[in-house]
Amino acid sequence: MPRLLGIECGATHTVTLHESGGEIARAEFGPANLRLLDDAQLAKHLRQIAKQFPKPNAVAIGMAGARTPADKSRLRRASARAWPSAAIHATNDLETALAADTQRKPATRVLVLSGTGSCCFGQSPAGATAKIGGWGHILGDKSSGYEIGLRALKACVFYLDRDGTWSTLAQRLLRRLQLNSPEQLIDWVAQADKAEVAGLAREVFAAWAKRDKIAGDILDGAASTLAKDAYACAKKLAGETGPVRFLLSGGVMLKQPKFAAKVAKAIRARRPGSQVATLKNESCQGALNLARRIAKPRATVETGRPAITVPDLAQLGQAPTEQRHPRSMQLDRMPLGQAVDLFLDEDSQLPAAIAREKNKIVRVIGWVRDAFKNGGRLFYCGAGTSGRLGVLDASECPPTFRVDPEQVQGIIAGGQPALYRSIEGAEDDPDAGAEAVRFHGVGKKDVFIGIAASGRTPFVWGGIWEANRRGGKTALLCFNPTLKIPRDNRPGVVIKPNLGPELLTGSTRLKSGTATKLILNMITTLAMAKSGKVIGNLMIDLDPSNTKLRDRAIRILCQLTSATNEEAKRALEQTNWVVKKAWHRLAKRG
Repeated sequence: MPRLLGIECGATHTVTLHESGGEIARAEFGPANLRLLDDAQLAKHLRQIAKQFPKPNAVAIGMAGARTPADKSRLRRASARAWPSAAIHATNDLETALAADTQRKPATRVLVLSGTGSCCFGQSPAGATAKIGGWGHILGDKSSGYEIGLRALKACVFYLDRDGTWSTLAQRLLRRLQLNSPEQLIDWVAQADKAEVAGLAREVFAAWAKRDKIAGDILDGAASTLAKDAYACAKKLAGETGPVRFLLSGGVMLKQPKFAAKVAKAIRARRPGSQVATLKNESCQGALNLARRIAKPRATVETGRPAITVPDLAQLGQAPTEQRHPRSMQLDRMPLGQAVDLFLDEDSQLPAAIAREKNKIVRVIGWVRDAFKNGGRLFYCGAGTSGRLGVLDASECPPTFRVDPEQVQGIIAGGQPALYRSIEGAEDDPDAGAEAVRFHGVGKKDVFIGIAASGRTPFVWGGIWEANRRGGKTALLCFNPTLKIPRDNRPGVVIKPNLGPELLTGSTRLKSGTATKLILNMITTLAMAKSGKVIGNLMIDLDPSNTKLRDRAIRILCQLTSATNEEAKRALEQTNWVVKKAWHRLAKRG
């Protein structure tokens, strides 16, 4: 019999079940939320679990915070390092909770969870999933313990302000918090955490049991909202009439059975004939069930789109950027003057290398020009230095050409934090790249340029895959002429100048970074020039947002017309410093 390991990681603790020879061993560890753990912390947490049990044949792990495909990929990679020989299923704690349901009749199942937070998560018999909520207490958590507690506080001060009444519920809250006056609630709320606010829900339920109207209104609304979300989640997966089994879960549901009954009634009113049950099994039991499924030959748990094709890692070692440069073998001992000459000489060879890819660059510039004329956009996508250079070029377009920041956008693996510090692991996730493209809305009118010095950055290839799928024009900029392009994920154009080895082996922020900047400069500058943003070699549509640029705008107008500095300045002031409008005004004056 295979050895199985089911893991459920949540905000309060991690629970594991290990099954071997029909015997199940249970162990608990500290809390874990994927969003709150960096890669080193995640690896440490999983290693701690791995040391506890014999090596399993299959591992299923559900972790709080693993919301997106990119999150699950990250968790899957970390789990594969902890258990390298095991079959791995990595998901969130919602799927493991749903898998804890013991009924196996074919029907869409929807988990209706209300605890400290809230969420509805559903799965069809075919494996398709849908989620409503789960956005955290700032953006969501409707009808959670947190929101119930917060609504109670708000209702109490509302009626105090409006009617001058301090309700029974308000008295209970004040007593629980050991406060002496409503004014003290301001300071308490300012320092209270999510769990403390959620804890107030117990007073709401207690007041409801005493027939308090305010408490009753709050809970009526909470039950109705949960039922609406549950219905919406079910509709996504089973339409209006398909069979659905609703499973109520979470601390609020389990500890307040009368409220759970109210939610069940509201669900049945919206979707008559549906099964509604309270899920009492632990989520870790669901994780063990998932591990049992993937341990079976040919068993599958996850469904959906096919895996994104990425060039094999073995190609990285063949890239020129990864080879040792024969002229810099003694770089650490080389006199500084000689080293500077070496750097300058190497950089002087870049234009010739780039020129050999001229026809491809021209083609891409034409795409971008046409996209701008037809309401399309340009997207750069990269990781590390490549990603930062894409973001840099995008950020320079609005002041230089007075375009909407939407027109040229940079996508970097790891998001905004990666602009300021290295988040190297972010580049290894193709699903994250695909997800970024999806949420940026890349479409048929757009041009997507992936930037990867080695040519194999998974994040970039995920972006290319999704952009291709959405009908956008795609290109790859890399510096690996030996790169083998995947047949099922081929960019429309591959620009790959051969720059040779870097002087510091593998440091692609050197020649590769410089060449990237040169090429991106060409793409946006010439596309803008061919889109009416340039007259001759003058920026006719710059945004004069500071003293230097206002001075430049004045000089541009003087060069284009016979106007004096004062006349040019006056025309700009009259047109709110829109250079093109000021130019037209002066040209008409003649």
